[in-house]
Amino acid sequence: MALFQFRKPAPAAASQGSSAQIEAFLKGYSIEVMPRTAEKVEDFRALLPLGTRVYIAHIDGTPIEDMVATAKRIGDEGFAVMPHFPARIIKDKAVLTDWIARYKDVGVKQGLLLAGGVAQPVGDYSTSMQLLESGAFDGFERLHVAGHPEGNKDIDPDGSDKMVMEAARWKTAFAERTDAKMAMATQFCFEAQPVIDWVNRLQAEGIKLPVHIGVAGPAKLQTLIKFAIACGVGPSLKVLQKRALDVTKLLLPYEPTEFVAELAAHKAANPDFGIEQVHFFPLGGIKTNAEWVTANGGASGKPAKAA
Repeated sequence: MALFQFRKPAPAAASQGSSAQIEAFLKGYSIEVMPRTAEKVEDFRALLPLGTRVYIAHIDGTPIEDMVATAKRIGDEGFAVMPHFPARIIKDKAVLTDWIARYKDVGVKQGLLLAGGVAQPVGDYSTSMQLLESGAFDGFERLHVAGHPEGNKDIDPDGSDKMVMEAARWKTAFAERTDAKMAMATQFCFEAQPVIDWVNRLQAEGIKLPVHIGVAGPAKLQTLIKFAIACGVGPSLKVLQKRALDVTKLLLPYEPTEFVAELAAHKAANPDFGIEQVHFFPLGGIKTNAEWVTANGGASGKPAKAA
């Protein structure tokens, strides 16, 4: 099966089974925004199903006031808000405690804890494990951590996944001794089989955190390559670069239809498979991404205002 679906004359309609599988797979999906991209959305209720989890990415340099204001606005519109807590941009426990208090004041009860994209920590924290150990998140109902289906060379410079897997085992043990609901939200990927193999390996090694698989939303191929390089996407990037050599495809939008369909089919055939939900990175825009989910997810993507 091809890895990508580009816009072209519509093929024969997918079988009812495939459509049903995709709809079930997309149910409860989450999506990621930043304060500056959220500002461009007049009303999230016109785009997303009520209660959708909306991650708010905390890019280094973004004032905490902007993060909290965005969290309040999206929460007030009826969505579950999950701000990022990047360890390496948090100076110390006093700053961490202040951020958490501000978020709690506007009703936030969820957080994504990750190391963060900066090379050098600004203070006491460098890993999500240190944040978890801090005890500062008492009272949060849900804590997510990062997952790396293609490995992470910042963590394992030798190209292995030894440290990544060790950290995943530690996080599983933490989940087992806390009452917070936990899951692993991953980087976006483009090939289904390596993702399937990775999730199966997690389960085989006793890593029980549910996986929320990262999916790149519809976007121009040039945009996708830019973000993939910036985010450290691994082997999948070579697939994109090969596609980019074909000028006709370079100018066409990418859609994640076949990637999602393959994973949905595998989940339908293997109900215990460890992917629990889909998490979208709306690289081509929030509205474009939401409309794709609505078109492909049926009722699972139905916006709140259309309910």
